[in-house]
Amino acid sequence: MPLLDPDEPVYAETAREMLQFQDFISPRIYGEFWYDKPPMYYWLVAVAFKIWGIGEFAARLPSALLAIGGSVVVYLSGRELFTERAGLLAGLVLTTSLEYFYLGKAAVTDITLTFFLTLALLAYLHNRYDLLFIGAALAVVTKGPIGIIFCAAIIGLHVIVTKNWAVFKSMKILRGTMLFLMIALPWYVLMYQYHGMAFIETFLGFHNVARFLKPEHPSGTLWYYYVPVLIVGFFPWTAFMLQACKAALRQRSADWNRLVFLVIWAVTVFVFFSMAQTKLVSYILPMYPPLALLVGWYFDKAWSEKQFSMLKWSAAMLTVVAVILEAGLFYLANTMPELYVPGMVAATVLIAANAFVWWFSLRQDFRSVFTVNVVAMLFFSIYLVVQLLPAIAPAYSMKSFVEDFNQHYDGHSQVYIAKFYRPGFMFYSGMPGNELMDDDAVKTLLVKDEAAFFIVKAQTYKNLPAQLQNDIIVLTASEDKALLYRKRQNLM
Repeated sequence: MPLLDPDEPVYAETAREMLQFQDFISPRIYGEFWYDKPPMYYWLVAVAFKIWGIGEFAARLPSALLAIGGSVVVYLSGRELFTERAGLLAGLVLTTSLEYFYLGKAAVTDITLTFFLTLALLAYLHNRYDLLFIGAALAVVTKGPIGIIFCAAIIGLHVIVTKNWAVFKSMKILRGTMLFLMIALPWYVLMYQYHGMAFIETFLGFHNVARFLKPEHPSGTLWYYYVPVLIVGFFPWTAFMLQACKAALRQRSADWNRLVFLVIWAVTVFVFFSMAQTKLVSYILPMYPPLALLVGWYFDKAWSEKQFSMLKWSAAMLTVVAVILEAGLFYLANTMPELYVPGMVAATVLIAANAFVWWFSLRQDFRSVFTVNVVAMLFFSIYLVVQLLPAIAPAYSMKSFVEDFNQHYDGHSQVYIAKFYRPGFMFYSGMPGNELMDDDAVKTLLVKDEAAFFIVKAQTYKNLPAQLQNDIIVLTASEDKALLYRKRQNLM
């Protein structure tokens, strides 16, 4: 499947330019220095490019491997913290959560950050403090200060709630801090030496502080943004999530200390990103591993204690969320003809799975309820990435559009590209082009007496004055997103 705009091509292109310029310290895109993220994911993709060649497979491979690693870590941790079965259930819950499965094959940084945070925070829970500081440092090299902020906040809140102040002495904080700085600090020091305050102001000032305080996207103003994201993203295990958290907080056994840590972890991530003004669907992914462990523990406990009422209540919750997903699939099938058949198949899988869950819940069969959820989600998720996403990929990727562009491009005229499409265009064409910031820039450039190619959204073309539309030739267009234009030369 081609890389999907706008995020995947950014990371793939930056890694490609690392190899092109042989500069593995200062990330670049379009040949210019790029201070958006630390280099960890770029490094991983660059290594994959070197081994498997530049392409979609190598761009996504690091996320896939670390997603598998995250599931294995959750399984091993759950087995040690609770029981063998609880660990196995937790690993399967994480693997089959809808958003985790999808991001596990996406060329973005979220799985990498989630893996290192999970490694660090579970290391704390297992009293393996060197691994805690190493994981936190690698998280900082993946996505910046958020790596240490989460570790400090979650552990600090846990110590306050449990009043276990002695743990700070056991952690050997001075030694751990030195270990953390040895891993996390060198890249930041080198970037400051090479780029000075431009790096500090852009990376820390804009991409961290400003994006937390001011919305980069209109959705950033919605305080409840992550409520539906979590409900759908953690599907189908959302049905057990609230019950698991409630049971964990009421627990009075030796497991309470561990369980309350997992609840604090999940809630801290959710609240932090809900407070942040810039919001993206993938941001709350780091709360999925603790939720998976909570659900794995809770399901194992209910199974052992034969809490049959849990099954019926969860089946009812699952029905509600499944109906939401099914409605979304029916809507997509009606609005996008290419999605009709795969959308109907996916919806049928959800309906059938829900019926089986109800049947086995009424029969009080814990094993079958869990198995149906896992098998149905594996089938649904695989079908999603094999059939559903490829069907809509041309509308969200520049790959096929670049092929059309190459048939028309004269090799020397200026190329102007809408900001949204520029990373994908660069990755698949090798041409940086000139960025169009808004529709007014398009109008200004179209009146110039020069031959030029324009790649813009379809709506941008429709909004142009009739006179400007008459002065350009539509060479190729997709139905909704991208159009290619060439401005006629005014010949004397």
